[in-house]
Amino acid sequence: MSSWTNNPILTIEHLTMRFGGLVAIGDLSFNVGRGDITALIGPNGAGKTTVFNCVTGFYKPTEGRIVMHRANKEEYLLERMPDFKISAKAKVARTFQNIRLFGGMTLLENLMVAQHNPLMVASGFTIGGVLGLSSFHKAEKEAVDRARFWLDRIGLLERADAPAADLPYGDQRRLEIARAMCSGPELLCLDEPAAGLNPKESSELNALLQYIRAEQGTSILLIEHDMSVVMEISDHVVVLDYGEKISDGTPDEVKNDPKVIAAYLGVPDEEVDQVEQEVGL
Repeated sequence: MSSWTNNPILTIEHLTMRFGGLVAIGDLSFNVGRGDITALIGPNGAGKTTVFNCVTGFYKPTEGRIVMHRANKEEYLLERMPDFKISAKAKVARTFQNIRLFGGMTLLENLMVAQHNPLMVASGFTIGGVLGLSSFHKAEKEAVDRARFWLDRIGLLERADAPAADLPYGDQRRLEIARAMCSGPELLCLDEPAAGLNPKESSELNALLQYIRAEQGTSILLIEHDMSVVMEISDHVVVLDYGEKISDGTPDEVKNDPKVIAAYLGVPDEEVDQVEQEVGL
């Protein structure tokens, strides 16, 4: 039995998001399996980023439940939580379609920012840092070590003191993922991480995501248009079209689903066979 059926880390139930008269997401339900890489795919405008924004607290859904099942058995209703608590308490982190690094900060500083909350707690909200308490110095050293670990993991440790804005695009993508991992997430949400990458960079990204899942035990939910990435690394694929789920299963099941083919080709289901023959699929 699939992990998304019998051991979900995230459960989305009857999610609906309306903007005035526009239904961006309509009665959507699916699970993200613990330890899985789950891809959320679909044509442009299908509602994928809207789902991410609901999961991570940027939007409050009109209807529905979003339940995060922590490894410690705690459960969080994400639709009721502000975004900063979803990150700190529910342990959900995300990246964005447009890279949002602090360009004027160094690579190391970018990864330290992700650890701001635990460092503030360790410092007693600054007083411990001012007084030089050993508990704060210990937490600070652990944060630096964690940041350096992730810089080494993405091959950028030698550039730790360089401004993030000076990095090539592909390195910035990986740095953003490393920053998210420094917050210690149990679920990592990636919005089009392969966008704009060349084949070599896409391969490096695949290896990084597989390492995060296998060695860090972090579950991944990603939006992606690059089907080579999706089919190579995903355990589970959910397909949206016009805000509704049209397919949900393994990569092989999804890529052979006539509804999915129809959505991507822009033709009715009954015309799929004819169009496939015409374009040589």
